Amino acid sequence: MERPLLAALVLGSVVGCAGHAAHTLEARTALDLGEPKKALALLNEAMDVDSAKQVPSDLGGDQALFLLDRAMVLQQLDQYKLSSRDLGIADKSIDVLDLSRNAANDVARYMFSDDSGPYKAPPYEKLMINTMNMVNYLVRRDLNGARVEARRLTVMQRFIREHEDAGAALSGPGSYLAGFVFEKSGKPDEALRFYDDALSYGQYQSLVEPVRRLATQSSVRSPRIRALLNESAPKPPPRPPPEPEPESDAPPDPDGVPAPDAEADTDKPSTEKDAGASSAAGAPDKPKDDSGELLVIVSFGRVPAKYAKRVPIGLALTYASNALSPGDRQRASYLAAQGLVTWVNYPELGKARGQYDIPEMAVDGSWQTLEGIVAVDREAKRAWEAARGTVVAAAITRMLTRVVAGEAIRRGSGGGTLGALLSLGTQATLTATDTPDTRSWSTLPARIAFGRLRLPPGEHVVYVRARGVAKQQKIAISPGGFAVVNLTVLN
Repeated sequence: MERPLLAALVLGSVVGCAGHAAHTLEARTALDLGEPKKALALLNEAMDVDSAKQVPSDLGGDQALFLLDRAMVLQQLDQYKLSSRDLGIADKSIDVLDLSRNAANDVARYMFSDDSGPYKAPPYEKLMINTMNMVNYLVRRDLNGARVEARRLTVMQRFIREHEDAGAALSGPGSYLAGFVFEKSGKPDEALRFYDDALSYGQYQSLVEPVRRLATQSSVRSPRIRALLNESAPKPPPRPPPEPEPESDAPPDPDGVPAPDAEADTDKPSTEKDAGASSAAGAPDKPKDDSGELLVIVSFGRVPAKYAKRVPIGLALTYASNALSPGDRQRASYLAAQGLVTWVNYPELGKARGQYDIPEMAVDGSWQTLEGIVAVDREAKRAWEAARGTVVAAAITRMLTRVVAGEAIRRGSGGGTLGALLSLGTQATLTATDTPDTRSWSTLPARIAFGRLRLPPGEHVVYVRARGVAKQQKIAISPGGFAVVNLTVLN
């Protein structure tokens, strides 16, 4: 009787719940197969709602993450209004810092699992919520809603810059889109400031023409904008001439410089006079440009999802070398030498999808250039590498807790076979509840590309293709107006 029970307990000690990643695996597989409607149905089922028109009443657990995943699938299906609603609700439920953590959650994380506490989104995920919602509003030409998202992005960037990392607050696509939003809202100063933020992320050639156009309406300048405009830094104004010496009774020097007032009376006009004279002469005004602007946004692929992984204790200690306390490191090394600890479970980052693809676009049958704005998958990898040491250290600490608890029960029961079984059963129970934190916004696109083009007023046909999925859409450009075409492909 003892061997089957022992085998069952051993099996239970190594098999645990795979966590959030397992709950989204089917939906991600459906996206891989190019079946976004099936992915939508699976996410609705995970949230226990009948359709995308419904929102779960309780946003506890992983519901907010499910909403984020569903929002991107809805965007792929061109259901921008519902996507916008889901992003807005999730935005209020996910913190970039774990401010809602309390003592109970700390205990749960320590004893059981990292995913038993509130989800803490890495900065890039939090910034992408507002960014992707700007896409939803812009496609619908809702500049009011887009401006709200742009301002939320600004607030979050400032918060991250002050509390986390200045580099983590950079958002290439977010700042680019926010600049577009304020440019089309007739606010050139704010538009230039956002474009300047975008230029701090990368050198975007598609911003050259808009920045030059806005620079004629705004005095906002920065070293990056001046460099783009080929402007030099402003020179200090000339100092006023020294006060003239009091006139003496001596006769004027015949070779001296003429008096200033005498020079002012010459026939040569100042530059301002020239300009005024030209205007007064009735020179014809430069004809106004009534062309509009097309912005094409292509989001494709997916960021890497997390998965549960087991690694030898030696490798785990290497990963956590800078995050583990000296006491825990010594204890782990001792237990490993005794053969009591061999493996550690922790969440690992998988591979991104579609990061090497090149999207295409054509307008009225003419192929145009798309510009890559940001590699979101690289941001995900960078954020994970920054956090991996701490995550693995937490997994080692929980493993030590389980072993120590099992040893205490074994000794308390007097040892022997019964003590060994009770000890192993305790460890198995704790292991079964120790779920590596595989939570992440796994439907974020891996890459985002933008295309911009000035077009005459009228109807135009836009063709966009990425990852084997193509969209053809007719747009209408009004004089001085704009249109936004979006293609989201998550396979």
